[in-house]
Amino acid sequence: MITRRTALAFLAAAATAATAGAAGAASAVERVPFDRAAFDAAVKAGGPVLVDVSATWCVTCHAQEAVLADLMQFPPYSAFKTFVVDYDTEKDVMRSFGTQQRSTLIVYKGGAEVGRLTGDTRADVIEALLAKAA
Repeated sequence: MITRRTALAFLAAAATAATAGAAGAASAVERVPFDRAAFDAAVKAGGPVLVDVSATWCVTCHAQEAVLADLMQFPPYSAFKTFVVDYDTEKDVMRSFGTQQRSTLIVYKGGAEVGRLTGDTRADVIEALLAKAA
């Protein structure tokens, strides 16, 4: 009998394998684990910053990551600094951003938050979010 957890793990692994080939060569944007000092410096510098609250097992997060990898290979999105917040281990960081859900994307420009979305994997919606900070 396949449990829901086993099915989700299988889907996440399949999504990871599918995006690894596409994102491996295409994505020049580095996704780094969240670090408060590095994040604060990036925001203070005023350039575009993306915070990606995700979980390794989250299918929606993997779908968002694939869309981001595709978009961020092109200007103006290639200038983004991307910080990944681990949903499972960084609850205090999530609280500092006022979010409680995985698959949340938050963008900053000019030192301030300019937009966010949660749970959406549509490329046009994610691109519209990035465009607010590009």
